[in-house]
This record gives sequence, structure tokens and C-alpha cells, in this order.
Amino acid sequence: MAAPRRAAVLGSPIAHSLSPVLHRAAYEELGLTGWTYERFEVDEAALPGFFETLGPEWAGLSLTMPLKRAVIPLLDGISETAASVDAVNTVVLTPDGRRTGDNTDVPGMVAALREHGIDKVEAAAILGAGATASSALAALSRVCPGEISVYVRSEARAAEMRQWAERLEISVRIADWADAEQALHAPLVISTTPAGVTDGLARCVPERPTALFDVLYDPWPTVLAARWSAYGGAVVSGLDLLVHQAVLQVEQMTGRAPAPLDAMRKAGERALAAR
Repeated sequence: MAAPRRAAVLGSPIAHSLSPVLHRAAYEELGLTGWTYERFEVDEAALPGFFETLGPEWAGLSLTMPLKRAVIPLLDGISETAASVDAVNTVVLTPDGRRTGDNTDVPGMVAALREHGIDKVEAAAILGAGATASSALAALSRVCPGEISVYVRSEARAAEMRQWAERLEISVRIADWADAEQALHAPLVISTTPAGVTDGLARCVPERPTALFDVLYDPWPTVLAARWSAYGGAVVSGLDLLVHQAVLQVEQMTGRAPAPLDAMRKAGERALAAR
């Protein structure tokens, strides 16, 4: 019998996380009976102490806010993707004690778009400029050779997005949030804002919208996504992103590929419906 292996998601707050549901569904589908996946409330101050408790039975960690940047000094190395956005959401642990960080949000976004038939767009717009927006910018660098407009609510956020664009070696157009309704006419719109922020934009959805990627999944649909879908536009949800980035995490942590995308998505849908 194989030795038990452990994995978990860390963050603060963490009670809302769907990661245990998705990863456990994958383990069941893959027949990994000795694997467990838990959640732990861990903030930045407690993170180094948590790492000290990790034994050889640990295979990996998923990280959410506020740990994606704080974890980097605790690692032996990070991937090029993680370095490009200065954020790690995945740590793979090996029995010899090595800790390697990666970012599956960026390729997860790309995979979610491709699942909906969006392989390339000539232009795109990002609503918001927080942590998720940097991952969205990195994802767009892979699918959008044209203009990327970012709608922000403060000059400080604008400066941050300019820095990310320079780091990713792409050009962006920074626009004021007061003009955010213009974003809705882009071939692809990625909304990275907290719940409720884009509700007022729903009345501005064009009659023939193109594609919207709203990174929220609870509550779902958002007011903007509901109006977009009602007008016949393509909608990619935050659950699509969550599942695709979790698929990549499972594959890295377990060494088994492909991870069971459909089983993980259905488990996530059931969990959300029960809330």
C-alpha cells in the first residue's frame, strides 16, 4: 500500500475555498485512496511556521490571498510564469525537501478561454487592476497580439499595471474607470473586480456582445454576466478558471495526467449549488 500523501490550500480567509472539493474529486477519480486535501487558515505572519511543520508526506500546497507573494522567499525556486507576475499559487513538495513554486492561474485562464473557443483575439479590455488583473494581463500576452485596455479606479493602480505590462513586455492603454462602459465593446472583456463593482455596467452591455471572462464564481452569475449571456454573448466563469488552474495543480502534485476535468467541474458545481 502506498504511503499517505497530503496536500492543502492555505490562505486567510479560507473557509469559502472550493479547492478541497475539486482536489478530492480528482483523487477519487484517479483512485488515489491514500491522498488527503485539507484547508488551513494561514496568514502571512504564520506562513513560515507552517512550512516548518511540513514532513515528507506532503506533496503540495495551493495558495490564495494573501500568500501568493509572501511565499516566494520560502521556496527553492519558482517557474518563469510565477516570476512574470510575482505570484505563486502552487507549491510542489518533494520527499527530499525541495519546494518549487508555480502559477497555474495564468495557464488556467488561457485554458478556460480555449475551452470556450477563444484562442486568439485582436484586442481586449481588463476591468480592474488588482492582483488577478496581473494574471489576466499575462494570460492575454499569450492570446492577444493587439491593444489591451485596462480600466482602473486610481492612479496608483494605473502605475502598477504599467509596471506589469513593462515586465511582461507588452503595451497597454490605461483608461479611467469612468469610461469603463467602453470596455464592453472589446472582442474580449476580462472582469477582475470584486462582487458588485461591475453591476452598474450591465445596463451598458451592447446588443451583440462578444466574449466576457468574469473571474468571480460566487455569487454566480454576476449581474454583468447574466445580462451578457441574455444578449447572446459568450461567458467564461470564475469556476472555469478555478477548475482549470486546479487541474494543473493536481497534475503537478500527483504526477498523474490528465487530471479529471469533468469530474472536478461537476463537484464544484454541486458544491456551489448547495451554498
